[in-house]
Amino acid sequence: MFEKSFISDCEGPLTLNDNAYEMCEYFIDSGDKLFKTLSLFDDYLVDVIKKSDYNAGNTLKLIIPFLKAENISNDDLINFSKKNILEISYAKDSLNFIKRFMNSYIVSTSYGQYISAVCDYMDFPFDKTFYTFLNLDSFKINNDEINKIKEFKNIIINLDPEKNKDLKVLDDIFFNQIPKMGINKYLSKIKTVGGIEKQLAIEKIISDNKIDKNNIFYIGDSITDCEPLNYARKNNGISISFNGNIYSLKEAEIAIVSINSIPTALIADIYSKFDKKKVLEFIKDYNTQNNLKELFNIYDIDLWITQKFFESFSNYNYPIIKIIDKNNLDFILKNSKKIRTEIRGQAISNLG
Repeated sequence: MFEKSFISDCEGPLTLNDNAYEMCEYFIDSGDKLFKTLSLFDDYLVDVIKKSDYNAGNTLKLIIPFLKAENISNDDLINFSKKNILEISYAKDSLNFIKRFMNSYIVSTSYGQYISAVCDYMDFPFDKTFYTFLNLDSFKINNDEINKIKEFKNIIINLDPEKNKDLKVLDDIFFNQIPKMGINKYLSKIKTVGGIEKQLAIEKIISDNKIDKNNIFYIGDSITDCEPLNYARKNNGISISFNGNIYSLKEAEIAIVSINSIPTALIADIYSKFDKKKVLEFIKDYNTQNNLKELFNIYDIDLWITQKFFESFSNYNYPIIKIIDKNNLDFILKNSKKIRTEIRGQAISNLG
């Protein structure tokens, strides 16, 4: 085991996908509208009313009946995932670089079928991952329930989750009507790995592997990463929002806004060789030093990272790497939104 540990979310820091959204769009008629509405409803339940016993990322649980109503199988999820992996530039290389000198894990809200496909693609050990377990083939649903679920879908795609009356309709569907259906006995067993469940996954990693919780590097980008980012930060670890939305930026100590993952490998390289104090010193110097090549030499940055950094960035578009504070939050968020949209597309970039 190494002294320090790298733990990453998958979608955002490693891949451009929102796999669940993409599957809904592909397998379900008007599935894109369905997912967007349920994603906003999920944000509302977590961030506004703070519903008890409800985790960020439960959109992946809410959409399951609609996938099952289309007779989607595990093989369908696996095959779709394998064919549609979109890597953040240099993510595979960066991950393989980092795992040479840090204990490395992926903790994701995504379904296991997608995480397995990503691991195959990136040559990453599947047994070093946490994910939402879903076995669609074990679900039983009759024709009456299929028809009812499809009726619900047609209602949901015409709702506006910013209107109180529509929120009440969604609440009734998911917390009154579906719980009375036979499919709910399968749904009730699903535990999405988002929010506090990601933090619990990190605590399990620490416990099982006897890792120092004060030497954790966590990187994420969304509302599902708030608890693990806060956990890393309060334990004096590295907490990074990568092209993050407002939720993750409020919890992380460091922001990276970048078209590729080289800055992630850069910070990991410094952290592995030195400590958090040195990382923060580098970031301050990065934002004040005119000669970055000289700065990279001073901090003994790995040659591969140095080469890729200056190959992929020119002096007018160096990535944003900043310690987040109230004075720069709006600037970071504006640029993060721009990059999220540029590399992930408008639809995915707006999801929580």
